[in-house]
Amino acid sequence: MAEIKPFKALRPAPGLAAKVASPPYDVINSAEAAALAEGNPHSFLHVIKPEIDLPEGTGLYDDAVYAKGAENLAKMVESGTLIREETPCFYVYQQTMGNHTQTGLVAGASVAEYDAGKIKKHEKTRQNKEDDRTRHVDTLNAFTGPVFLTYRQSDRVDALVADVVKGDPTYRFTADDGIEHVLWVVSDGGAIDGFASAFNEIDELYIADGHHRSASASRVAAMREGDGEHNYFLSVIFPDNQMKILDYNRVLFDLNGLGESGFLEKVEEKFDVEQSDGSKPTEPRTFKMYFMNGWWKLTAKAGTYPADDPVDSLDVSILQNNLLNPILGIDDPRTNDRIDFVGGIRGMAELERRVNEDGLAMAFALYPTSMDELLAIADAGEIMPPKSTWFEPKLRSGLIVKTLG
Repeated sequence: MAEIKPFKALRPAPGLAAKVASPPYDVINSAEAAALAEGNPHSFLHVIKPEIDLPEGTGLYDDAVYAKGAENLAKMVESGTLIREETPCFYVYQQTMGNHTQTGLVAGASVAEYDAGKIKKHEKTRQNKEDDRTRHVDTLNAFTGPVFLTYRQSDRVDALVADVVKGDPTYRFTADDGIEHVLWVVSDGGAIDGFASAFNEIDELYIADGHHRSASASRVAAMREGDGEHNYFLSVIFPDNQMKILDYNRVLFDLNGLGESGFLEKVEEKFDVEQSDGSKPTEPRTFKMYFMNGWWKLTAKAGTYPADDPVDSLDVSILQNNLLNPILGIDDPRTNDRIDFVGGIRGMAELERRVNEDGLAMAFALYPTSMDELLAIADAGEIMPPKSTWFEPKLRSGLIVKTLG
């Protein structure tokens, strides 16, 4: 069973949702956040990227950053930018990007089930990022960014969601990136009980995105102990058949001391290599490489990866184990500073730009990891390589805030 709970959210006052809602804290840097929030005192970036309101050069992990976030959140409540729900509610959150629509339930997810492994993970976390999110939640006394959860599709949940979306939404707006966001408040007691009962029939939840946020929620709950809202973290839960995973691509800073022809010779030991165009890979086990002012298609040769291993047969693993590590010396992509990562939402042109304008050595475009692969790895208790999945559309922050008390 999956235990979920309604809660009394903080959410934007009528007419302010588009001004409040912001990109997540971890997909933009401080300069981008400052530009997006300029002239908009309602932007939730003042809460999740509060360094933009501090003197330039203030460290991201400075005590003043967390204190400023708490101050800005309190101001949003005091000014009426954010209003408090009167009764515990669920929320249905729908996003449309182009011809793709996904509709999920906003709820409190159980820390106890996370700790027990019933909310399954597929990524490792980094200590400094865990520490940051733990301090943020504890200082602000709130979960300000949702964890992106998924589950194997349920007809019963689908029917309950369909009933909700027949009604008029509380918010509907299209963000600057063209993605539409729609939210319904679920306050009816019967509907709330129906959602809770339907999720009780679901065996497991899976973290799609937000491993550091969920890990920090566990740490805050352990710090506070006892009953309370800290035992249920903010989540948006989508069915697996509506999820969209994009490619997560790689750019390399140098050739690890190799010449261009020597590098290609080594690549040809494990891959079939042919010149190609700048289109994305269209099937697993194939890669596109931008190198020497042109595109190349790389196809992994049979026998160069264990096809029956759920982790080592991933495209990200094949590239890492057969090229990035042995040829280019990228031993740990989490920590090596000679590699960078580019979300597929930025397109192939961004990979060319990083090489042509930023002076990098090459770029690799990958075929996206599938939801089936992600669920299989989580079910096996295995861990994906870093930067394996890029989910789109991203959940906006500030539409729903879950306070801890």
